[in-house]
Amino acid sequence: MLASQLSFNCLLFLQCLAFRDLSPQAPTLFLVVPKEPIIGLSEAEDSGESLLGHLMIVGKMRAARLGLTTGFRTVVDEGPEGGQSVCHVHLRILGGRQLGWPPG
Repeated sequence: MLASQLSFNCLLFLQCLAFRDLSPQAPTLFLVVPKEPIIGLSEAEDSGESLLGHLMIVGKMRAARLGLTTGFRTVVDEGPEGGQSVCHVHLRILGGRQLGWPPG
């Protein structure tokens, strides 16, 4: 899971990128995006199981590295009604404050 830093805000992993969101909705908000083009979670194949798991592990590692030790939220938006605005599956990790429920 070797990572190299592309810039101050972007890390490159073997199967994905992790970078801060340009318009954060929480004090800490970053995205984990696979290199493989997957339009949405509903388009993912069973063979993508290890890739999707990899995204979760990278998200967990980055959250810890960024000091989100008391909790964080992991979000995957799917489709227009799910709020998906980018046609590429990605994890959104939010933290740095108490997050409310329900979210929307």
